Amino acid sequence: MSGALTPIAAARDAVLSSVVRLPSEPVPLGIALGRTLAAPLAAATDVPPFGNSAMDGFAVRHDASSGLLPIVAESRAGRPSPVALAAGEAIRISTGAPLPAGADAVVRVEDTREADGRVELTVPVGAAQNVRAAGEDLRAGERVLEAGTRLGAAELAVAVGAGAGSVACARRPRVAILCTGDELREPGAPLGPGEIHNSNAVMLAALAQQEGAELVAVERVADDRAATEAAFADALERSDLVIASGGVSVGPHDHVKPALSALGVQERFWRVSLQPGKPTWFGTRGERLVLGLPGNPVSSYVTFLLFARPALRALQGSEPLPPREPAALTLALPRRGREQVVRVRLRATPGAGGAPLLTATPTGPQGSHITRSLLGADGLAFVPAGEGELEAGAPVEVERI
Repeated sequence: MSGALTPIAAARDAVLSSVVRLPSEPVPLGIALGRTLAAPLAAATDVPPFGNSAMDGFAVRHDASSGLLPIVAESRAGRPSPVALAAGEAIRISTGAPLPAGADAVVRVEDTREADGRVELTVPVGAAQNVRAAGEDLRAGERVLEAGTRLGAAELAVAVGAGAGSVACARRPRVAILCTGDELREPGAPLGPGEIHNSNAVMLAALAQQEGAELVAVERVADDRAATEAAFADALERSDLVIASGGVSVGPHDHVKPALSALGVQERFWRVSLQPGKPTWFGTRGERLVLGLPGNPVSSYVTFLLFARPALRALQGSEPLPPREPAALTLALPRRGREQVVRVRLRATPGAGGAPLLTATPTGPQGSHITRSLLGADGLAFVPAGEGELEAGAPVEVERI
């Protein structure tokens, strides 16, 4: 398996087939942002639970609303009218307040004239006018959120409205990030000869957290066999997914692969038919997942999106792979002996017959060391292996970042 290059699709299959979904735990909605639902959520009650007013105005009966109507009570949010409405009467009502018994319509305050405790309606009134019916948003027992849903602000609002105080969520994946290399220094630290700042640690940590991960370690590991083995031994004990950056090749100072082998991690693939990201490595020890990503920052970014992001999503029970979409290149690109993953800006433009056409524009030079190619990129374009070039206007498949 080490000799041949693994196609991207086969490598993704290998990662996802090794994932064992994490157990669930109850999470209060106040701290559930970004978590993934482990079970469907149904509405406990009708939402809204009672008919209420969509406007500030007057609750009336639509069939008995002519002339001057005495204002007999008031219904406010949280303080319903203490009396029912009789024919020929009006009750002052606030937006969101319960509709009084006997009323079936609300007239906006702007459409009335009020004087001496009476109100005159200046517009015709229809049944259910400006009234929000009970259950208009959600019905009791209705399934409103599916398992695998990532909880954002909108989902949290719906969950609260549905009557939930907490929800069952997948446990957050525990991730350790180990960046190997004697040359790495902390962000902002002075650099000596041959040294570089450790951008991968910050970048990979941010990417993992965006996918709901709990970081248990973000460490630099020296180019030393004993230190490498000790760091990975500790990470394997504490993590669901260990991500290594650098050190997965076969140079004299690349200690990751032999250290993992000594620790009982079984290699599933090494080297992918991919540019950038050929030296990507993946292995497992029981339910523990280990991804070895290339050290070049762009390669590390791309391979995280291709392999680590799907693993983190699958661990939490959500859809692991973004859908592929057709797009048209706006610039010609040279083809290589491996499939290329190009950082692109995606734009929807009018196509033939006015149908929307998605275009993909490369973000500049695509070298694996040029981090500026990540700026402004909202998609990955997949350029098939081959010879010559892919001309401007050629179709490509893209995945949104």
